[in-house]
Amino acid sequence: MRQGFLLSQSISAVTPGSVALRHGSSTLTYGELNRKADQLAAHLRSLGVGPEASVAICLCRSFDQIVAELAAMRAGAAFVPIDPAWPDQRIQHIVADSGAAVLIAPAALTSRIESGAVALDLATSVGAIEAAGEVAGWPGGGACGELAYILYTSGSTGVPKGVEITHDNLRHLVEWHVGEFGVTAEDHATHVAGVGFDASVWEVWPYLSVGACISLADDMTRVDPNLLRQWILEQGVTIAFVPTPVAEPMLAMDWPAAKLRTLLTGGDTLHVAPKAGLPFRVVNNYGPTECTVVATSGDVSSEANGLPSIGKAIKGATIYLLDEERQRIAAGEVGEMYVGGNGVGRGYRNLPEMTAKHFLPNPFEVTPGARMYRTGDMAMLQPDGQIAFLGRNDGQEKIRGNRIELDEIVSVLNRHEDVAFNVVVTRVDATHEKYLIAYVLLAEGAHTNAGELRELAAESLPSYMIPAKFVRLMALPLSTNGKTDRRALPEPCEENLLAEGGSREAESEIEVAVLQLVRGLLKTDEIGIEDDFFLVGGHSLLGTQLVMKVRETFGVMLTLRDLFDAGTVAGLAERIEELLIAELSNMSEEEALRMVAAG
Repeated sequence: MRQGFLLSQSISAVTPGSVALRHGSSTLTYGELNRKADQLAAHLRSLGVGPEASVAICLCRSFDQIVAELAAMRAGAAFVPIDPAWPDQRIQHIVADSGAAVLIAPAALTSRIESGAVALDLATSVGAIEAAGEVAGWPGGGACGELAYILYTSGSTGVPKGVEITHDNLRHLVEWHVGEFGVTAEDHATHVAGVGFDASVWEVWPYLSVGACISLADDMTRVDPNLLRQWILEQGVTIAFVPTPVAEPMLAMDWPAAKLRTLLTGGDTLHVAPKAGLPFRVVNNYGPTECTVVATSGDVSSEANGLPSIGKAIKGATIYLLDEERQRIAAGEVGEMYVGGNGVGRGYRNLPEMTAKHFLPNPFEVTPGARMYRTGDMAMLQPDGQIAFLGRNDGQEKIRGNRIELDEIVSVLNRHEDVAFNVVVTRVDATHEKYLIAYVLLAEGAHTNAGELRELAAESLPSYMIPAKFVRLMALPLSTNGKTDRRALPEPCEENLLAEGGSREAESEIEVAVLQLVRGLLKTDEIGIEDDFFLVGGHSLLGTQLVMKVRETFGVMLTLRDLFDAGTVAGLAERIEELLIAELSNMSEEEALRMVAAG
């Protein structure tokens, strides 16, 4: 029997009146979810979508996003999740490379994207979708080896590469998760991961398969540890996934006894153990996109010493720690991780040579056609059978949970005519947060600045792949064998940082104060008043700290959303002024005089 049909059956069989999705005060029942998905599936079929076709979905975290993914699979196709926040150039490449028959996205976006896909705006196509009728279950496609989704990750050639995951792979993830964490229709889960991040798949399908409820967090809540904690408690969440950078501060917080019984984390290296006495289970997870999200999993004790482990191989998966000759190593030795089992995906879209390089025949299995995936991650088997993660052996890195290829950034920066050579590396700040530094050797007579290079990168790279600092090299840093010597790269300092360029001086007292706060958080004096906070090294966790410092300094209730909207120091100072004026206008004359006297 078709696996895809089984998944569809399980979702269809849930009590129609049960709540499937919750977002703020809005809800979508399973009956409504199935009806909307079946109608959209029928419409997609009328547009020529069928088995082995793909449907690109460029929508924000929403009911429509999940409906569209389910509809694509019910039409027999694979869905291709795309984050609308990515640059148009990146979105256009993914739509074209995936061979998407249809691009589901707002008209404002599809009008900017050139592709052979049929553009479908759900908001303006309600009549046509409803007129298509309904497609029950899986009319075609959905067999074990057929594609369920294609997810794009960073690529070393300068363009993202698509990972092909089958229905059999997805079933493996769903069955393990439901069994391991005892998921039932009574559970309430979270959807907080970025829509282009593979964890979003993990957050949705196991819970829908058993009739549980999923709450969707808004963009401000999902990146703010304090707001996310409060939201989880208010929603009555029982199982939550929280990306590692956000989870770490949450593990040090006080938590009251509540419905939450399991907090899952993953996507980056976990540096801290949970606070003693937390009333829920903390589980650390590891897995490359190529192996369907999760390959290892393990509980983290509050008594863990050093870096918490990544657990053991999950049911249906096997972890091999091998040496350079691909021979197994003993416990306590360091080797490269290879993943075998039911989660290993089909390969890379349109990249047969890269697929052959990373998806290898598995010599340790007797099953015909068995393969294993070469992760490029180094690890060590501990005496208790847990696996200690020890980092990468190549140019891949994790930045705030997103896997990236450093060479992709290098390729983009090399497009600038003034750049003769560049190398990108990661560094770790005092909070264990990774950030990117680009070392640039300029062509003779070149006068480009960091601002120009940052703008170039922003044209095709997501914000988390844009270097926080640009250091000018005066000569190639070569080792004795002629290779780039990363150990010889200088530490960034005032003398070697490329000027930002084009930014005016801070003028008002508020601008001066905000600029000092931002420079203090980012640990550099090279930030200008018109530089975008999130393009010069800022991220959600630092943004939360900035918001709190602004509240302490100016006494205004600034939010993380205000920071996202303002972007720059100048914009943020303007927003603070607006809040101060609004606060003054609501004061009595006596209160205003007291405040002036106190100042």
